[in-house]
Amino acid sequence: MQQRSNKKYKAIISSFLVGMLIIAGHSYGQNKTSYVDPLIGSGGHGHVFVGASVPFGAVQVGPDNRYQGWDWCSGYNYGDSVLIGFSQTHLSGTGVGDLGDVLIMPYTGPVRLDKGTKGNPLAGYASRYSHKKETVHPGYYSVKLMDHDIDVELTASERVGFHHYYFPENKDKHIIIDLKEGIADSTLTSSIQQTDPYTFVGYRISTGWAIKRKVFFAIKSSVPITSFSVYNESSLLPGKSGTGNAIKGLINLSANSSAEVQLKIGISPVSTENALANIVAEVPGWNFKQVADAAKAKWEAQLSKIDFQTKDETAKKIFYTALFHTMIDPSLYNDHNGDYRGTDDQIYHHASYANYSIFSLWDTYRATNPLYTIIQPERVGDMVNSMINISKQQGFLPIWPLMGNETFCMSGISSLQVVAEAYLKGIKGFDPEEAYAEIKRTTQLDSLGMNYVRNKQFIPADKLVRSVSKGLEFAISDGSIALMAKKMGHTADTKYFSELAQNYKLYYHPQSKFFRGKNADGAWETGFSAMNTLTTDYSEGNAWEYLWLVPQDVKGLIKLLGGEDVFRNKLDSTFTLPMDEQAEKLGDITGLVGQYAHGNEPGHHIPYLYAYIGDQWKTANRVRQIMKDFYTDQPDGIIGNEDCGQMSAWFILSSMGFYPVFPAGGNYVLGSPVADRVSMNLPGGKVFSLIAHNNSAVNKYIQSARLNGKPYTKSYIMHADIIAGGVLELNMGDKPNKAFGKLMADRP
Repeated sequence: MQQRSNKKYKAIISSFLVGMLIIAGHSYGQNKTSYVDPLIGSGGHGHVFVGASVPFGAVQVGPDNRYQGWDWCSGYNYGDSVLIGFSQTHLSGTGVGDLGDVLIMPYTGPVRLDKGTKGNPLAGYASRYSHKKETVHPGYYSVKLMDHDIDVELTASERVGFHHYYFPENKDKHIIIDLKEGIADSTLTSSIQQTDPYTFVGYRISTGWAIKRKVFFAIKSSVPITSFSVYNESSLLPGKSGTGNAIKGLINLSANSSAEVQLKIGISPVSTENALANIVAEVPGWNFKQVADAAKAKWEAQLSKIDFQTKDETAKKIFYTALFHTMIDPSLYNDHNGDYRGTDDQIYHHASYANYSIFSLWDTYRATNPLYTIIQPERVGDMVNSMINISKQQGFLPIWPLMGNETFCMSGISSLQVVAEAYLKGIKGFDPEEAYAEIKRTTQLDSLGMNYVRNKQFIPADKLVRSVSKGLEFAISDGSIALMAKKMGHTADTKYFSELAQNYKLYYHPQSKFFRGKNADGAWETGFSAMNTLTTDYSEGNAWEYLWLVPQDVKGLIKLLGGEDVFRNKLDSTFTLPMDEQAEKLGDITGLVGQYAHGNEPGHHIPYLYAYIGDQWKTANRVRQIMKDFYTDQPDGIIGNEDCGQMSAWFILSSMGFYPVFPAGGNYVLGSPVADRVSMNLPGGKVFSLIAHNNSAVNKYIQSARLNGKPYTKSYIMHADIIAGGVLELNMGDKPNKAFGKLMADRP
């Protein structure tokens, strides 16, 4: 890292560590943040956010490369070498780009109003950089802009990005605020105004993945700004304010001006007044070190909810980085005073709960949201409230909500099972009756295929794309709703939704033994290939992957396929049948083990299905293989899109030794822990620990188990057992104990 910034950062680290040593009595090596490498997943197809943020914060302030396609969805890709600036909002791990709001870039030399061209990026204000002079830790980012000789440091609070620039002396200095720029979106209109020598306010309204997204901002400078110009594209506007579709504010500082400039950028979904108030409330002073200390302390507190012990230091690094990645999104979508903008574009004042957005629900319902029910229960209630109120505003529970917009991305309405799971697992802080009412209302939609589902009909492939995956996902939702209805005492609804949960059978083609698309006239679609991932019948997968998407009724699926032997053979084939080189494949079908694609989410539960036929040892073997082959500590160490925490949550739960095949069901199937010992610090001072005796890379098979000192023969553990606190001990060995979990009574 650059010399000037390095000295300041070392001072920050030193001060923070002294405090942590006094408070916790731990060595630096034991601090959880020391194991986090935010650059893991920033290369390849991981698409993770790189920069500074706090857990679940509204601001993710970080560097942006020029957007060059899919692998720049977060604004940054490790393989790049040119930065165009530092924006205040970013997605993490998604397969679609958006955000990148309020791009700010310091530079030197002549005035430049554009980032440069693809052929000549250095013709504008962009700059080259090197990873050798780049540092990133939880809550902190720094880099040297080589072409301008500027050192940049970034940190953040929940709603404020804090920039610290070190300019070279005796050079003309500029800071451009480019509201035209965003990540894979277009600015509809933007505005900026200087209101006093230290203050700027404005907004950016854009269209992209989110159809119409509004971000209001306020900027406070540590030095008085006497030279400020406003441009629309390259046209100079009169005065110190302007509105247009390509607004750029330019701060000019003379060659003999201060070499250090700090900016605080508050954002708001509501107004510039609220953006200013966010700055006052969260970062009232100019102590960068203090804010960086606070950001790191917040990460340390959240990461410390799990104590992961292993002799493998690399595994520990992968684990805590994965845990870090599960806490970037969902992000707060409200102001410090509780105000937020609804999906109906109305302002809601002083909400009594923390409003969240950026729910990648089709991905995260499988493992990330279940993980939250264990280690973030207080946030889950607020997340459910956020979904309930989105439903009130738009008429149905969210599919993929993005900062006041419904993107309708992916198949099904996975918030249905997330809300049901929260209730079933005893999460507090929301009204169950209100939640159930919104669930019922959502199931009465006449669109998205729901009109077919509720009448126990298949979704016609010639009427709706991704008909099979939609039908299977809705059946999972209905299985979850049935359990919620049962617990609430709604007998008729329990029967009704239990029947709808069987709708998956409508897509089963008995001759091919796969789930397939069927047209409105009842005829099966022709040209079927089980390996083809480009067919419109499935969402980012093929027939092999979707054959297993019946977590709500695995026993029913076993029977449908023809019994345990057929199920076992088909499951074995999923992992051993090589992908046909001639098969048409999506670019994000990665991490292949036969037909199993770990780089995409629909199949994440498949390795755990062996336990349902008494072959828990096969689950242990496969999950160890996947963890070893597809998770590393390198920039390309995540095999597919991180998807707002799902790829990481799979590793977190699997490395601890269990996984929720059907989250609403409340059980977690045992796999094979990487950890020798893992302890989860739960509410009320409770601790649940899993101890793997004699554990190693070779000793991956469970020989026997004890729960709270008593022999335990089941191949799963219940959510209630975990949150009650206690100890699960596993004795590990190098050869399978095929009797473990074999009895019908011991299976999930």
